[in-house]
Amino acid sequence: MKKLLLAATTAAMMTGAGVASAVEIAGNVALTSDYKFRGISQTDTIAIQGGFDLGFDNGFYVGTWGSNVSFAGSLELDYYAGWAGDLSENVSVDVGYLYYDYPNSPSEDDYQEVYASVSFADFTIGAAISDDYYLETGDFYYVYADYGFEFGDGWGISLHVGMNEFAKSSEDNDASFESFLTDNADGYIDYSVGISKDFAGVTWDLSYIGTDLDEDEYFGTDLGNDSVVFTISKSL
Repeated sequence: MKKLLLAATTAAMMTGAGVASAVEIAGNVALTSDYKFRGISQTDTIAIQGGFDLGFDNGFYVGTWGSNVSFAGSLELDYYAGWAGDLSENVSVDVGYLYYDYPNSPSEDDYQEVYASVSFADFTIGAAISDDYYLETGDFYYVYADYGFEFGDGWGISLHVGMNEFAKSSEDNDASFESFLTDNADGYIDYSVGISKDFAGVTWDLSYIGTDLDEDEYFGTDLGNDSVVFTISKSL
């Protein structure tokens, strides 16, 4: 899922010089060899993705993003809204609400998060919290750090590490707690290293993405294993 990245892109658009109107519309499309969200494959095959953002000159934005998936009726649609702006010349913030919708699946698949991030220099530190994660598996906490920079003629490097934690509420039992991960796992780390290049009007990205999950901790599957993902994307 690319929603937080999309929100940051919208914020940069809104706060850039030369904004002449009260509303800016931005779109994006992508073709990727594997849709990975927080290190875990959502398709294990090719995904087609895209979204639209509306950015207002007071810093508020709303948007939607979608992708095919290999579960929950094969479709994910996300809706988000938030505010992004500069605290100083070198520090910016982004706070918002994000709803994950699987319209072809029962409602218990859907869930929500609130998120916040702070960016300074080439670093971003952020967090997301859900009060009832996917398939009603309880509280979820995510913290992450990103580092990215550009060099040469349209080249970019990105580094990411995130911590995923699943916590029991007072009424949860072990069965509910373990329903997202297996083998008594209560959290995992995801990471990625990527290189990108702007060429011929699109962005070409090659990333190494993975987690520290064993197959026994994710239902005996290899969906959390490390892999190389190739993505072609374009901003509209």
